[in-house]
Amino acid sequence: MGPITFPCALGRSGITRFKREGDGATPAGSFPLLSVFYRADRGPHPRTRLPIDPIQSDDGWCDDPGHPRYNRLVRLPFPASHEVMWREDRLYDIVVVLGCNYAPAVKGRGSAIFFHIAREGYQPTEGCVAVAPAHMRLVLEAVRPGAVMRIGAS
Repeated sequence: MGPITFPCALGRSGITRFKREGDGATPAGSFPLLSVFYRADRGPHPRTRLPIDPIQSDDGWCDDPGHPRYNRLVRLPFPASHEVMWREDRLYDIVVVLGCNYAPAVKGRGSAIFFHIAREGYQPTEGCVAVAPAHMRLVLEAVRPGAVMRIGAS
């Protein structure tokens, strides 16, 4: 993508090389940008070459390490612990699935590590990377399948 800099929010516990479910840390590493989900009722369709689908009101993401669908998209209602993808707070108006603990998903090593829209003031996330909507759209227009997000740790 070339040199471009803009602010982002990271996990409330900083960056870690040893990600654990629920630790609030953003994992260090290089993670492919796998696919995009967006709220079709909240703005224009994001322009991107990545696979993209609208979020449905019954979409969720399993965060239960003991469930076979751990760290995967699920349909609600869902019996195990999960995140709701159809959010009212706009954080998931555009959300990119990062290939962190994805193929294969290892129990307890983190789930729902996304690239999504930031809260006002770039408040910390639960472990995701978050940016302003305009910056998200710039990134999505520029990246191609195979693009990787590199997250460093000191």
